[in-house]
Amino acid sequence: MHNITLIPGDGIGPEITKATLDIIEASGVSINWEEVSAGEKAFEEKGTPLPDEVFESIKRNKVALKGPLTTPVGSGYRSLNVAMRKSLDLYVNLRPARSLKGIKSRYEDIDLVVVRENTEDIYVGVEHMVGEDAAESIKIITRKGSERIVRYAFEYAIRENRKKVTAVHKANIMKYTDGLFLDVAREVASEYPQIEFEDKIVDNMSMQLVQKPELYDVLVMPNLYGDILSDICAGLVGGLGVVPGANIGDGVAIFEPAHGTAPKYAGKNVANPMALLLSGVLMLEHLGEVSAANKITSALQEVLVDGGSLTQDLGGSASTSEFAQAIISKM
Repeated sequence: MHNITLIPGDGIGPEITKATLDIIEASGVSINWEEVSAGEKAFEEKGTPLPDEVFESIKRNKVALKGPLTTPVGSGYRSLNVAMRKSLDLYVNLRPARSLKGIKSRYEDIDLVVVRENTEDIYVGVEHMVGEDAAESIKIITRKGSERIVRYAFEYAIRENRKKVTAVHKANIMKYTDGLFLDVAREVASEYPQIEFEDKIVDNMSMQLVQKPELYDVLVMPNLYGDILSDICAGLVGGLGVVPGANIGDGVAIFEPAHGTAPKYAGKNVANPMALLLSGVLMLEHLGEVSAANKITSALQEVLVDGGSLTQDLGGSASTSEFAQAIISKM
């Protein structure tokens, strides 16, 4: 029996969470879900979008499955995802992007993994006003942060039988911050001679991903570049609705989709649960439940190829629950 923290999330979160839980239960895995509230609902009920019990539950269970949470744009409370990553030191953002038969895309046979540093760089929002007419944001890159994310990328490559790691940077311009990241990446790479290593400047990497993504395998990079390039990789295989995500630290991991809360579709039973479901598959693999993970993946692939029970965004007319039941029937 696995004890796992469950955060259904905002907007479409509760619907895609129910669909995902039904499918995971049908796979035969024994899980005790400890549900906690975060986001808009928690803010309304408790005056804070991230109550202490959320962190207490995650620290106790070590693993969480999380739906999307609302982050106000330009004002309001800070990004909850960033706050959770910083508080729990979830320094790895893992974003695989793999082609699936039945999902329309301009590309075929894509199999990329973005390993994004998750706790520093300019993305964490250390910024302030300078007088009334200027704003300043501070970019922090550390040796510790760079070393542990690059080492994770190489260890992941070995564990998953990957062949190459590419470090992405802008060290030609940001010679101190990205220069440090690149220096550390080269140092760590020298310890893994069995894995091919290269580095790419981030703007060139963006072009390379569009022109010849088949040349790349595992990509490791600082926080902001990872935020952008992981979405490019998702776009290569069909969008954020069909790719999983995970935030991983030492002994703690949160599995979640990267897409938003889609409030205009909330409560309509039309949302595609694939991204959360595939994040759940990553979670099962993390827990050692590989057989159940493979069972879900195979059933999902059958439903996608069959094409008769797809949600609207995938070109069909099935509801969220009908899509889930189709997957369950294939198992």
